[in-house]
Amino acid sequence: MEEKIKPQLTGAAETMLQSFYARAKYSKSKNCKFYDAKAVELAEKIDYNFSDAHNDSAMSNGVVARSIVLDELVGDFIKKNPDCVVVNIACGLDTRFYRMDNGRITWYNLDLPETIAVRDQIYSESGRVSTIGMSAFDPAWADMVKVRGKMLFIIEGLSMYLTAEQNGQMLSIIRDNFDNAYVIMECLPKKWVSRENVEKSIQKTGAKFIFGADCFDDLGHLGDGFEKVKDDNIVRGMMKIYPILKPFENLSVVNKNAEKMLIFKKK
Repeated sequence: MEEKIKPQLTGAAETMLQSFYARAKYSKSKNCKFYDAKAVELAEKIDYNFSDAHNDSAMSNGVVARSIVLDELVGDFIKKNPDCVVVNIACGLDTRFYRMDNGRITWYNLDLPETIAVRDQIYSESGRVSTIGMSAFDPAWADMVKVRGKMLFIIEGLSMYLTAEQNGQMLSIIRDNFDNAYVIMECLPKKWVSRENVEKSIQKTGAKFIFGADCFDDLGHLGDGFEKVKDDNIVRGMMKIYPILKPFENLSVVNKNAEKMLIFKKK
């Protein structure tokens, strides 16, 4: 039998395993509205106790809802820009390339070296989809993105674990090194900052929620050099998971408390 991979990760880096498992688990559920074939295929390769993630419905539902909405947003960008370049920041074990690939896009998965070491063991990516094992705060990663053109930067499952200064540093690297830059940035609603105890599996990794934003304007000076395209959230993803909630879709309290998707571009 093939030996399983035992990832040695802690804190925010470890949360990628929870997200990966949430997508695989949901994909195997009856009447799923989202299917991550790659996660289902590869989940068995990882030797990790997923019991906390298995029992954390708050985390799982949020991950699946944001995956549904991000797939829609990324897919729309690729449809309009079929030869685009995508940089997936803090990629973890994300499998979006395998759902989005049109045979023409170039895709870079960027994360910390220890995370990429785990990813490379599982995926062995190359060619139009490849990995960069560097910190998102190290400007040198921009030089590793050799293909340029219409650029899409995905920031999923990261901003909430960073300080405002770190988020600003990450965005400044995009702004200072890339033209035609379009960013989709997931953000925690401000009211949920410091409430990681709601998602028990995340809390047990030791990761802390630090940063939140409800709209692009909340970024303040962090968004210098960018302009808003639109403020979005994951509500419609939740509605797909639980159609019974559809009557509540337009309630302001629901949208205010939902995970945010801030979409902006370089001026």
